[in-house]
Amino acid sequence: MRQTWRWFGPKDLCSIDDITQVGAVGVVSALHHVPNGVVWTREEIEKRKSEIGTRRDGTPSGLTWDVVESLPVSEDIKKQKNDWREHIANYKTSLRNLADSGIEVICYNFMPVLDWTRTNLTWTLPNGGSCMRFDINDFAAFDIHILQRRGAEADFTNAIVDEAARRAAAMSEDDKKRLARNVTMGLPGSTESLSLDDVREHLAQYGSIDADQLRQHFIDFLEEVVPVAEDLGLRLCCHPDDPPFSLLGLPRVMSTEADYRTILEAVDSPANGATLCSGSLGARPDNDLPGMMERLGSKVHFIHLRNVKRDGEALRDSFYEAEHLAGDTDMVALIAAIVREEARRKAEGRADAVIPMRPDHGQDILDDLGRRSQPGYPTIGRMKGLAELRGVMTALEHATYGLAKP
Repeated sequence: MRQTWRWFGPKDLCSIDDITQVGAVGVVSALHHVPNGVVWTREEIEKRKSEIGTRRDGTPSGLTWDVVESLPVSEDIKKQKNDWREHIANYKTSLRNLADSGIEVICYNFMPVLDWTRTNLTWTLPNGGSCMRFDINDFAAFDIHILQRRGAEADFTNAIVDEAARRAAAMSEDDKKRLARNVTMGLPGSTESLSLDDVREHLAQYGSIDADQLRQHFIDFLEEVVPVAEDLGLRLCCHPDDPPFSLLGLPRVMSTEADYRTILEAVDSPANGATLCSGSLGARPDNDLPGMMERLGSKVHFIHLRNVKRDGEALRDSFYEAEHLAGDTDMVALIAAIVREEARRKAEGRADAVIPMRPDHGQDILDDLGRRSQPGYPTIGRMKGLAELRGVMTALEHATYGLAKP
């Protein structure tokens, strides 16, 4: 695997100099300041490439921009409303501009309204560190009592509805604002965020769009952009829903292996692939991550390695972001499946035999605490995670003892 690191641009508290010291060889980044649906220009792309390739002192960093995460799919495209056709045209132009700059892997998602969703961004761990957490009871308190979505109670069990009412009654106004801000934070690194009124408006516009219709909108989008990507030699890879189950009564269409298989088979192309995110998919107990890598591996273009610990075995449950080797996903088994897939690709002579990966998220520990980094992206916590993952990869790829031996 090619070890990469997510970087949110010059305002990121983790600098390019820091990334060179943690041992990553590539960078995952995006033009977070460009509004969704607007063209990414060659000038802005080249500016970001230059920023990645340069240390503070002006010397070359040796780092390259390996993966775009994310080139956002606008809500208009997902709903097929308003300016959605113009946004698809702009998406194609952005793909051409990225290809002209030599970037081949483009990650995106098709989650309606909310991107990744957490209820607590600084949940305290027993060791004094902190991490992000999704609590289904707190989310229900937001949905029923803060957002006040009509019919929300029907989406939760009676026990969750009762607990949500108790928690909402105990919240101060500041507590409610904090919870609402956490839930509606939006795409990591984006300058765009949603107010409660924004969320209500989006929900109204989605109206009767169910999972089948949203899935068809997704396929319509892919039928437009995948031929362009294939002609350009690009690899598009959809990130799974996070968390991988319905929220706010909205459909989710990329939460399971079956979801991925439907989308990959609907538009069958080397340019139409998957981002395998072990943390997002791992929040569902019925997702077999090592098995998914074995069965879908030929279409996996990008990998996020992180772990979560679920509170129980329900499909819609609470979870927190665990240490990379300590959650419910068997990370050693997953990495072994990735190593075997890379070996298969090398044997086939594929140019993309080495799959880019990044240590996704991390717990805030040591000097990370109080630094107010992008939620989920502390420097030291991610570096610890990368070190752990690198140890597993090194063992499994060992020429004599590992899975990749001749």
